[in-house]
Amino acid sequence: MPFCLNGYKLTKALRKVFFMKRTGTLSKIIFTLFITASMLTAGSCSAGVPTESNTENDNGANSGESVVGISSDTLYVKKVEGLSDDFALGCDISSVVALENSGVKFYGWDGSEHDLFDTLKQSGVNYIRVRIWNDPFDAEGNGYGGGNCDINTACIIGKRAADAGLKMLADFHYSDFWADPSKQMCPKAWEGMDIEAKKQALYEYTKACLTKLKEAGADVGMVQLGNETNGKMSGEKIWMNIYYLMAEGSRAVREVLPEAKVAVHFTNPESVDRMLNYASKLAYYELDYDVFASSYYPYWHGTLDNLTSVLSEISEKYGKEVMVAETSYAYTLADGDGSGNSIGDVINYEKTYPFTIQGQSRELRDVIEAVTKVGKSGIGVFWWEAAWLPVPGESYEERSALWEKYGSGWASSYAAEYDPDDAGKYYGGCAWENQAMFDFGGKPLESLKTWALVKTGNEIETVPDAVKDSEVTVKLGEPIILPDKVFAIYSDGSEQAIDVAWEPADLEAMTNGEPAEYTVKGMAGGSETVCRIAVTDANYAVNYSFEDEDRSMWVIENINNITTQTDYQKKALDAASGEMAFHFWGENGSELRIYQKVTDIPEGKYTLSASIQGGIDSGDDVQDIYIFAYADDNEADMTKASAGLSGYADWHKPVTGAVEVTEGGTITIGAYIKAGKGSWGTIDDFMLNPAK
Repeated sequence: MPFCLNGYKLTKALRKVFFMKRTGTLSKIIFTLFITASMLTAGSCSAGVPTESNTENDNGANSGESVVGISSDTLYVKKVEGLSDDFALGCDISSVVALENSGVKFYGWDGSEHDLFDTLKQSGVNYIRVRIWNDPFDAEGNGYGGGNCDINTACIIGKRAADAGLKMLADFHYSDFWADPSKQMCPKAWEGMDIEAKKQALYEYTKACLTKLKEAGADVGMVQLGNETNGKMSGEKIWMNIYYLMAEGSRAVREVLPEAKVAVHFTNPESVDRMLNYASKLAYYELDYDVFASSYYPYWHGTLDNLTSVLSEISEKYGKEVMVAETSYAYTLADGDGSGNSIGDVINYEKTYPFTIQGQSRELRDVIEAVTKVGKSGIGVFWWEAAWLPVPGESYEERSALWEKYGSGWASSYAAEYDPDDAGKYYGGCAWENQAMFDFGGKPLESLKTWALVKTGNEIETVPDAVKDSEVTVKLGEPIILPDKVFAIYSDGSEQAIDVAWEPADLEAMTNGEPAEYTVKGMAGGSETVCRIAVTDANYAVNYSFEDEDRSMWVIENINNITTQTDYQKKALDAASGEMAFHFWGENGSELRIYQKVTDIPEGKYTLSASIQGGIDSGDDVQDIYIFAYADDNEADMTKASAGLSGYADWHKPVTGAVEVTEGGTITIGAYIKAGKGSWGTIDDFMLNPAK
């Protein structure tokens, strides 16, 4: 999981970085009153103050040994049944050396300054994960940032982890800086090499690094060949070449550390066909590996049931162990260093748990359970950057000097030579401190105890943890009725309706104005909550946003024998609004139509609009995409409006010219998609409105 993000550029940069993670946009317009899981407001029992964590329970936790029977007076944790003794309970702490060099201090459960590795061990963690970049430095030795995670840094971390009794997962990015689905850049030293030379270079590099780790005393139990390699690695985009590189990495592991597991790492488990495609490609090429790993961030990656299902199918079909190599969740929306956070106030992500310490704990516990449900082949879960904290400083300028000097921010200005379009523009501090398991001052959050408590459970009395926000959607001129109750979320995840008091608002002016969105604040159970009101124009498209289960009014046609995979996808972040959208993916290209015939429509003129987003992974920009409308089956008089696939969450909203319908007439509306290999996207919110 990389970062890109500074200040007001955060949203734009995030869309670029998480290109394949399929983040998205707004809430679905439904013509009823309903409650949504926004979970923005922590309740009075959330203990969510970023600089003051609960350190009352020492539990004998400064001994350097894992504490048996660790407990919590405030954290509710349900035991995970079937959790094996050797299940990897891991944290990625790749930035720790850069942070400590910058003056960041970590504390133990008794409140005193304490070694991070020992605190992790005491809290139930048994594994650490460390990314390794080939050469994250410029010619003058200035680090690119992100922890400046070269092999020398990895050796320091690996040795300290071993001294604390922690095993190590060595995460080779095979790049000089961040590798993720949207960028898999070739290391500087390998530029211009053909695949044969690059294979040899990767083998020799991997072997040398593993030898260094071994000699340093690191207890390397697993080696990861690439990071989120969704069809790319080290500048290679052809699967055969990716296999060649992975095979050389695997060969090096088998020679230097024959007892270590070899892992591969992909992401987007919500896209089942793609994940299965990755696994089938590896089987086809007969790659020698042990563990198929996936990232899982609930903001973007679908349901936990789906995660279990995908990992189970891969395990059963290909005989591999499976795990989650990255997960995390925010416990607050506060920003600790002025550099902007990946998960912040701009809502472009799912919120499946409250942003509280308890919510963070529930996310971790549930992901562990999801992997455990796979069976004995489900071997572990790793929290991504559990200790990436703000560096000290009274001003942005003071903190920036530390990011530049020690590489403790996500990127330094020196990274511009390697990554000019991203790091070169948006370099800065940490974007993850609100997802760490330590508060901004370095004290462990109560949620860190989850690693130990999943084995025993800690089912204390439940209390309110957060209050859900609400949504109301009405047509222009209809009365706006605010709910008299909202739902409180308790520490065990259960919900209960409670009374709410709304602040005064001119609801009549809202409904009699123009189509728009409004917000009304309120108080419930001592916590602030909001109701979002959408006032919309009349829309005659039936099931226009695919929310209703009956979608029989929509017709889908594949054209010219091009088999495009389509479905109605439940994923709010891939929808223009709400949860559902029409999804397509054409590995060999896309050509299809989706349409419906609208009857019972008043005489008059109408325009059609829709929302379309997506991309073409092959880089082939040839495409013909438009929405259309025509009256009374007269397709020759079709009115069109063009759209395009220009990148993830880059929504196009075309609007057609007016179509006239007489009394008793009909209008056919729909969209036509033609695009190259690897094309994908979603279509949502067909709006058939009276022409202005």
